[in-house]
Formats: sequence, C-alpha cells, structure tokens
Amino acid sequence: MRRRNFMKSVGIASAAIATSNALSGSASASLWPSLAKSKFVDQIGLQLWTVRNQMQKDSRSTLKAIHDAGYKQVELMDILGAESILEQSKSIGLEVRSAFFDWQVICKQGEANVPRFETVLDASVKAGLKHLVFGYIANGSRESADQMKRWAEIANRAGEQSKKSGIQLCYHNHSFEFAKIDGEKTGYDILIQEFDPKHVHFEVDVFWCKIGGWDPIATLRRLKGRVSQVHLKDLKAGTELQYDEGKVPADAFQELGDGTIPMGEVLQVAEEVGAIECHVEQDQSPDPIASIQQSIQHLKK
Repeated sequence: MRRRNFMKSVGIASAAIATSNALSGSASASLWPSLAKSKFVDQIGLQLWTVRNQMQKDSRSTLKAIHDAGYKQVELMDILGAESILEQSKSIGLEVRSAFFDWQVICKQGEANVPRFETVLDASVKAGLKHLVFGYIANGSRESADQMKRWAEIANRAGEQSKKSGIQLCYHNHSFEFAKIDGEKTGYDILIQEFDPKHVHFEVDVFWCKIGGWDPIATLRRLKGRVSQVHLKDLKAGTELQYDEGKVPADAFQELGDGTIPMGEVLQVAEEVGAIECHVEQDQSPDPIASIQQSIQHLKK
C-alpha cells in the first residue's frame, strides 16, 4: 500500500506567490472566521495514506477509529483493489467520494503491467466516486517541460472520459512541481497552462505548496474555478524549502494548528474558489490515530 507506486498565463504568478527559502512564521487565524463554521468541517475527509500502516494491520478497526474521531469520508490511496475498503467504509458510515490511482496509468500508459485508464474509470464508476486523483509523477518523468506537457495532454483525454462518467479528474501536487524546469516556469506553471480547465482540476495540497515555496492562499486564488479538492496538512515552523519529497524531515509534517499554515484562511479561500471537498492528511506521524484526532479537534474549534 504505497502511494508512490499508485501514484496557464504563467508570467503573472510565480514571483508573486513565491515565499522565502526559510518557511517560517506562525499561523494566525485571528482574522478569519471560526474553523467550525466552514462548510467543509461537516463533511471533512481523511486521506488514508495518513494511516497506511494501520490499514495494513487492521483496516476495519482503523476505519472505525477514523469514523469515531468525527471524519465523514475517506479518500482512497488507490481505487483498484479497494473493494474491501469500500465495503468496510460504507458499513461503518464513512463515505468514499474520491480516490487516487497509480500515476503510471498516465505517465507509462501502454507499458506492461500498467492498468489502462478505462479499468480505473470503470472501478471508479462502480464505486460511485465523484473525484479521481492523478497524484504523483516520479523522478525520471518530471525533469522537462516536454514531459509535463505530455502528461497534461494524456490527463486531458482521461479527464474528458471521466467527465462523461460524472467524475472529476484532478491533479494532486507535491513540491517538485514548484522547481523551475523551463527558464522562469515551474512544472506547476506548465500544468496550470496545459491542463484543460473543463477536464482536469486541481487537488491543492497546502503543505506541499508551502514547502515548495508557493503561498497556499495565493495558489488557491490563482486557481479559482479549477480547484475541486484541498489537502489540509500543517508545516513545522522553520522548515527549509525542499523540492524533493523524499528528503522532507518527518517532523515537518504537523497536526493542524501546530504549524505555520492558517487553516481558517485556507478553508475560507477554498470555499471562495469553488472547492468541493477537503481532506486531512499527515504523511508522517509517530501516532497517526492520535494525530488525526488532534487535527479534527482543531477544525472544530
């Protein structure tokens, strides 16, 4: 269960939304409405990557703990092979509206042992999903503008197929997208330019935006009308900019409210730009169940 295996005016924004290399500061929510008043809190989801190890050991008990903590839905790590998790989630009272799928379906289509997108889409329709997430691009496939444009082209076709089935395809960022790969353009600039807004939206991960040097609030606003989902995770004060997701310190991932990202503002702006779902995610934690409990309690303040 490894997510890494599942898994356009450009000129106006990059400089404006870049932050300093030292990603410090405190998250002040004093100027923003109560988190609990956000429409997202009543339907808050959890990305199951957060509890991947617990899911391997005992998926039903883990899902029950998620439900008991107050989460209303879960986002799957991979739609393929998720029949048991789908059944268990629904029996416990957790909705499943969104799922990731293997990044190779887009970037290595046609290669041996790589599922066809049609197979992914069929499983998504059967599961009743509303969102399908292309959530990663591995090293070797993300170093050039031509590569990023190629994946956008393929994703656009997949997104058109998805739309016909009533499912929104979206792209989830990490931090590598925010490195410059074409002069002054970043990979994310290229994806913003190349994705067809009618067919491919974004699932904006605010942690990865900030550690990659972009302001999450400005990024959400730039993508107004093109954000279908948001990942909520907090970033430890003083964490250095890092484009390589594999080199991020484990303690950089913080429970909501313990880091530098103003979640009240994130939720308000997410609503303003048209996002439909928000999911808590914490990639690393010594006690994931305690972490997700703490994060949802912060949202309910």
